[in-house]
Amino acid sequence: MKNILTIAGSDSCGGAGIQADLKAMSAQGTYGMSVITAITAQNTKGVFAVQELDLDIIKKQIEVLYEDIDISSVKIGMLSSSDIIKTVHETLARVKAKNIVIDPVMISKSGYYLLKEDAIEALKDFLKIGTLVTPNIPEAEVLSDMKIETEEDMVEAAKRIKSFGAKNVLIKGGHREDNCTDILLTENDEIVRFEGVRFETKNTHGTGCTLSSTIASYIGKGMSVEEAVKLGKEYISEAIKNSFSIGEGVGPVGHFIDLYKKAGVDFE
Repeated sequence: MKNILTIAGSDSCGGAGIQADLKAMSAQGTYGMSVITAITAQNTKGVFAVQELDLDIIKKQIEVLYEDIDISSVKIGMLSSSDIIKTVHETLARVKAKNIVIDPVMISKSGYYLLKEDAIEALKDFLKIGTLVTPNIPEAEVLSDMKIETEEDMVEAAKRIKSFGAKNVLIKGGHREDNCTDILLTENDEIVRFEGVRFETKNTHGTGCTLSSTIASYIGKGMSVEEAVKLGKEYISEAIKNSFSIGEGVGPVGHFIDLYKKAGVDFE
């Protein structure tokens, strides 16, 4: 079994962050581990507070894992400040981390800013260690400093983000109104389109976390970036299709829908 690490924030609601990451990693048949960077107080209706962890404990979590365990890939999620970004950056470089998938978390679905504005430049510099960067359109607009409306815009934004040093860039198209095609710019500058299916559901909490963690799991299992993205898209599509409500707001995607059904859970 491959060991996959997530470095991200904790979601008390369990739908996103490290909780979603660990579920997604387990669903792909890998062993998930976590380095927590921040604790959020949130439910299905939004994020209400964030408490960053001390830099020393973030660094120590990473160091002790790499001292003991063979880690096949890393998924990076919420790094809320420039100091946290730099600490994670320096520590991963020191332990020679490989296969790094960066999901540049900036704003929650409820509109809460999870990345401080003065940390954007540090994030751009951090992207150079990424095997793959997976921004959605709002995140890609910030990173590329351009408006994205068409697939051509997505390609141009991917090129700008790749110029920071990332090997591969996946621009997720779910925020577009006309379609939800994702665009992958590969290490060899090839453009790969992944057409998606849009499901009529409000329950999409943790989609970005789930997709990036799934991709990291497949890369850790030895697959190419393109194949990992393809399988990741298939998994997240099924998870959204089988999402469900747990509160009054945005519910989680269905990571273990087959196990839930086997256990007799009725979502109707």
